[in-house]
Amino acid sequence: MRAFKQLVRFGWEQALSCLFPVVIFASLALTKVIPLPLLPRYDWLLIICLLMQWWMLRSGLETRDELKVITLFHLIGLALEIFKTHMGSWSYPEEGYVKLFGVPLYSGFMYASVASYLCQAWRRLKVELVKWPPFLVVVPLAAAIYLNFFTHHYWIDIRWYLAGLVMVVFWRSWVTYEINGTLYRMPIALSFVLIGFFIWIAENIATFFGAWEYPNQTSAWSLVHLGKVSSWVLLVIVSFLIVATLKLVKGKGSTPINTGQSL
Repeated sequence: MRAFKQLVRFGWEQALSCLFPVVIFASLALTKVIPLPLLPRYDWLLIICLLMQWWMLRSGLETRDELKVITLFHLIGLALEIFKTHMGSWSYPEEGYVKLFGVPLYSGFMYASVASYLCQAWRRLKVELVKWPPFLVVVPLAAAIYLNFFTHHYWIDIRWYLAGLVMVVFWRSWVTYEINGTLYRMPIALSFVLIGFFIWIAENIATFFGAWEYPNQTSAWSLVHLGKVSSWVLLVIVSFLIVATLKLVKGKGSTPINTGQSL
């Protein structure tokens, strides 16, 4: 019975942490079924995302520091979207006034929502890092993973080498979290895979509601290839490393960064 209660509590905290992504998915579904007047759908989605971001900050659900992290992810995601649509990896076929090189600006919020989830879950579950690798290893690794999303179009795809390197670097690293006063722990690499898998599920929901469109979904919707999980896992790694690094930098004055003490 206690295990069930802990699971329910964990699920509730996860649901609260996913508030921003849930609003995005709900908006995608509603605007698909109920067309809104005056503006194209993509522009309404941007307005909804902006209002949601404002409300989360105003209500105290997000701090100003977390907003800075989320804004960074919005820019990182938007840059990736512009490049990927240019390369034909996917497209945004609907009309929109607020587009940049064919990419609606609301798309950056889908990446920002991942950062929002990480920040929220980090705080709600009292996440701590154990045996976190040094900055000189973490920062270049995150940069290499992100750059590979661009360079593999012109050079070999080294994602699996990078994934192997992640396993080596984080072999002894753990993430601890607290539920109702009970401390649990999980290998960091496993948390990367689990979050990436659930984002892949979310991606299928998003494409079903027309958030964007892959080439094989032009005539009719189909399941996103399972191989995309690897891309999302790598993106989660980049997201996690950026959030963790910024939190460690913020707490550097009182927190030994290599011991995984509380953030």
